[in-house]
Amino acid sequence: MDSKEFVQKICEVLSDRKAEDIVSINLNGKTEVADYYVVASGRSMTHTRSLIDHVEEEMDKLGVAPIRREGVREGRWCVLDYGDVIVHLFNDETRLFYHLEKLWGDDKNIERF
Repeated sequence: MDSKEFVQKICEVLSDRKAEDIVSINLNGKTEVADYYVVASGRSMTHTRSLIDHVEEEMDKLGVAPIRREGVREGRWCVLDYGDVIVHLFNDETRLFYHLEKLWGDDKNIERF
C-alpha cells in the first residue's frame, strides 16, 4: 500500500469513530520527515485516546505498527509515527494552538476528508 492509500485508510478509520475535521497534508517537497500528516480532532481527551487506540488496532490488522507513539496517555496531542505518514490527533484547544494546517499547508496540499 502506498502512502496515499495508507492516508485514505487512516482517514476512513478516524471517520468511523467520529473524529472531527480530518485533513491530510501532503508534505512532499516541504520536509523529509514524512510524506503526509493526517490531522484530526477528538471531542474530549477520552475521545482522542480512543481514536488513537482504534487507528492502532485497525492498522495492526493490516500488519502495520507505528514506529513511535507519543502523548497517548494525556490525550491532548497524540502522535502515531508510521514513517511516511504521521497521524496527529488533538483536542480542540491544542489543535488551535499548534495549527499544523497553517504551518505546513497551503490550498494546494491540504485535503479534507
